[in-house]
Amino acid sequence: MYNRDELREKAVRVRDKKGAIGPDIDLNKFDEAPVPHSYLADEDLCAIPADEQKNLIMSGLDVTKKERGGTYFQMDTEVVHCHTQQEGIEVIPIQKALDEYEWIRDYYWKLVAVDADKYTAAAELGLHDGYVIRARAGTKSIYPIQACLYLDKDGLQQNVHNIIIAEEDSELHIISGCATAPHMKRGVHVGISEFFVKKNAKLSFTMIHNWAEDMMVRPRSVAQVEEGGLFLNNYICMKPVRSLQMYPTTHLIGKDAVARFYSIIVGSPGSEYDIGGRIYLKKPGTRAEIVARTITNGGNIIARGQLIGEVPGIKAHLECRGLILNGGIMSAIPELEGRVDGVEMSHEAAVGKIAQEEIAYLMSRGLSEDDAIATIVRGFLSVDIPGLPPQLQAEIDRAIEESDKDVM
Repeated sequence: MYNRDELREKAVRVRDKKGAIGPDIDLNKFDEAPVPHSYLADEDLCAIPADEQKNLIMSGLDVTKKERGGTYFQMDTEVVHCHTQQEGIEVIPIQKALDEYEWIRDYYWKLVAVDADKYTAAAELGLHDGYVIRARAGTKSIYPIQACLYLDKDGLQQNVHNIIIAEEDSELHIISGCATAPHMKRGVHVGISEFFVKKNAKLSFTMIHNWAEDMMVRPRSVAQVEEGGLFLNNYICMKPVRSLQMYPTTHLIGKDAVARFYSIIVGSPGSEYDIGGRIYLKKPGTRAEIVARTITNGGNIIARGQLIGEVPGIKAHLECRGLILNGGIMSAIPELEGRVDGVEMSHEAAVGKIAQEEIAYLMSRGLSEDDAIATIVRGFLSVDIPGLPPQLQAEIDRAIEESDKDVM
């Protein structure tokens, strides 16, 4: 077990990873003190002001809970709503789980190293809450579970830890949204997520970020997938954010396990993104795919991807495409690492601009120049994600559709 004094020292001393863009955040400039909020019953959720409901729905949280199998809603440091309506699927605040259930210790800080960097350390030392979502063995999601981490207090550092477990032969679909109140200007979100996909289980996790312009965001996540398991990890961020740095890692530890990462990023002026993902293929028959679509609209984006084949008989592909729309810097850094004979790995990366002949063609079909560019951008961002439930694909399509004007 770690020493808390050493962890406190690390939380102050350790900087962002070498080579990363984005500032090393001085966490002392943000407030971690608890922010009280009242619990919201179903009718209270529907009474949330319309402008706040708009921010919530754009991050995937439907206050009516229509076509949702459960809900977790945290505002600042407090859980304001937590409910599940499907037998065999549990939604529990992590603080409650740590207090009441011994089994959570088999998962808590088992994949992410608590002393990995200053942000993991800060999440443990100043944990507010977070969610545990578990599908029992053999349970199949009827509707997705929705989870939202919301910031209302300006200048807050929100520290959360999430654990997601898809037990053997289960199927679990989650839409996780992060958003800020309309008046919110600046803050820090530190999020730890650990994913456990058991034998022959399927987990799809779709995250939609809808932050304020001066938000600093530091997610840290690791997943492991057992034999025959499938992990779909989808990330959407099309709204302004000051600094985002994330590099989720997945370990395929069982034969025929599969992981797929899909991300759609739009960088606005002044924003800094260092995003990507890493997948280790550790057993024969494992498969991995990383697909990224990024647009810089004046921001600075580094799109990374790393695939590591450790045994023969694996297949992996990485695709990173970037579009420079109105200035900014775009960097694509694909990495393939084959450690033995008999691996099959490939990548393609491209950074460019919209071709004038494409615009001219669409204008010849009756579209204005703006509409032609918007059509091209929408097509560029549209990614077909195999195996995604219709409700989650609809959320992704809606996020892209509603962000067209902001992209332009």
